[in-house]
Amino acid sequence: MLITVSGPPGSGKSTNAVQLADALGLGHVSGGDIFREMAAERDMTPVEFNEFAEEDPQIDRDLDRRLREIAVERDDVVLESRLAGWLAADHADFRFWFDAPLSVRAERIAERESKPVDRARTETERREASERKRYEEYYNIDIEDLSIYDAAYNTARWGPEPFLDVLVATVEAYDSATDEGKAPVEGVVYDF
Repeated sequence: MLITVSGPPGSGKSTNAVQLADALGLGHVSGGDIFREMAAERDMTPVEFNEFAEEDPQIDRDLDRRLREIAVERDDVVLESRLAGWLAADHADFRFWFDAPLSVRAERIAERESKPVDRARTETERREASERKRYEEYYNIDIEDLSIYDAAYNTARWGPEPFLDVLVATVEAYDSATDEGKAPVEGVVYDF
């Protein structure tokens, strides 16, 4: 089973994707981890690397191509990235979208990265604007279009344990024998 988990920074996608993969006995691949490794290799913060990627489209294309290959070649994995749902639209058995208000996400990021909340909020807004621009330009993807997702959750409304229970129950209720929801999104040109 291939499950994708997508959402903006600080939405809880990494935390929940890891827990979901563990609960279901699946592997876990994080696009964010790969992106942060690429940024560190160039001695940049993720925000700086996002903006650098605006000038060098090959960065996104390399990352997205790698994630797309994982989506096509691997089974029994939770693939987590901002574009995971789009990258695996024609292969995923189930696609989740997680979100939370910016104020909540900024607090989570600030705590995780030991920085002031105002700084986390500003950096997150810059990062999201940069990513939104690139996804539209490179792939004609409107990241705010949630129509491809099977379930979308506001993670600010759930605690970690009850939310994991909801996610597991959602996946278990899913009838993997049906091909509904596996078709590519119409009108989207995939060029990863």
